[in-house]
Amino acid sequence: MTDSEPRNVLKLTLASAGLVWYAVLWSVGIIGCVAARKRYRLRPRSPLASAPATAVPGVSILRPLKGLDTNLYENLESTFTQEYANYELFFCVDDEDDQALTVVRDLMAKYPNVKAHIAIRNGVTVGVNPKVNNLMTAYHQAAHDILWVLDSNVMVDPGTLARSVDILNPPPDAPHPPRRRIGVVHHVPYAWVTKHTLGSRVEEAFLNTNHAKMYIAINTVAIDSCVVGKSCLYRKSDLERVDGSLKPIPNADAGGCQPGERGLAAFGRFLAEDNMIASALWHELGLRHDLSCDVAKNAVGNMSLMDYIARRIRWVRVRKRMVLAATLVEPLTESVLVGCIASLGLRYLLGIPPWLFLPVHFLVWLFVDMDVFASLAGHPVPASMRWQFLGAWAARELMALPIWFMAIVGNEVEWRGKRYEVMQNGEVRRASDGRGGITGWFLRWGRKNTDYYEPLETRE
Repeated sequence: MTDSEPRNVLKLTLASAGLVWYAVLWSVGIIGCVAARKRYRLRPRSPLASAPATAVPGVSILRPLKGLDTNLYENLESTFTQEYANYELFFCVDDEDDQALTVVRDLMAKYPNVKAHIAIRNGVTVGVNPKVNNLMTAYHQAAHDILWVLDSNVMVDPGTLARSVDILNPPPDAPHPPRRRIGVVHHVPYAWVTKHTLGSRVEEAFLNTNHAKMYIAINTVAIDSCVVGKSCLYRKSDLERVDGSLKPIPNADAGGCQPGERGLAAFGRFLAEDNMIASALWHELGLRHDLSCDVAKNAVGNMSLMDYIARRIRWVRVRKRMVLAATLVEPLTESVLVGCIASLGLRYLLGIPPWLFLPVHFLVWLFVDMDVFASLAGHPVPASMRWQFLGAWAARELMALPIWFMAIVGNEVEWRGKRYEVMQNGEVRRASDGRGGITGWFLRWGRKNTDYYEPLETRE
């Protein structure tokens, strides 16, 4: 054996492995694209939309609020106009001086027949997560077992609740009943821009293409929990049995529960409480999740490019502490890096030059992403905005790897103007008020606000 033979074997192995991974990744992308077409291009009306209140399960809708988020009036109004006869609304705020209450009271006066309540936190604290603290009063006051928690920057279609309850609580004669009981029904985020800044455009391109494609694909194969909590339905009775430890309950089928603190309060120690709730229901109770055919329309306001970068870094750092292996593999799912790996493998094995392969690779990748966008939106990218969208898409793809490198080396994040340190399993604790060194300075430079979604201006 010559000295070059082991090196050639290594090159052959790496080239082959790169192309196998490329094929696997494309398979996942195609699953996401096809599933998006099947699920979102036809949204039938649920029979529950016209059923009387006595014939449908009751639902308590909880909306945590903090100030005047972008498009707040329309976002909140979308839950007043649900085509469902048996639900109540809770608007959750820290105190009675919250600016969002002006909008809430206007809507309550406009829709007097809807059971709507204002839930004041009044200092209730169960953990470091401000959203969970905000929800606790409404959580205890909710009259119904089914809870629907929606972020304040989310707008939904009128038929969303009925279609979601159809999945969470299927009728006995359902044609395709799930093998395992559904514990969470969630909705894929769909970004729509209210102010056309670079950051908001990049956020739109990310959420509506690559993120949605992978999110839908992972939930289609359903090998593990994968939930973004912009809009989620689950049962309070299920949540009261779990604690976020992710340890299976031995007698879960017989109604067993975890010892110690359980329910929503147990998730106040996590920053990504929505993901942890879904994971707890999956792993501790053995329940499963499903997507409805609706989207959570996420209004994106005046987001700068640095706002976008800070937001991505924040969630990469949270995921790193929750699912390390998946976070480490994440760069290998991006079009730029995986395209380069595949081009090197093809050049070594088949002699195909990268200059010939890479343009085809990016064009086909873009075509699939645009098809996913069309499925979620119900229409292609408008012609008047196509070049702007393509530019934002390209910027997102090019920035993905540098953002990942910035995120992977730290554990501190900023959310709602406060700094947190992400610890094991996604738990967080308040960090010191230090400025975060050079990385912190870089992230603050060019930021428009600390919440990433610009508040509306108040009117006199």
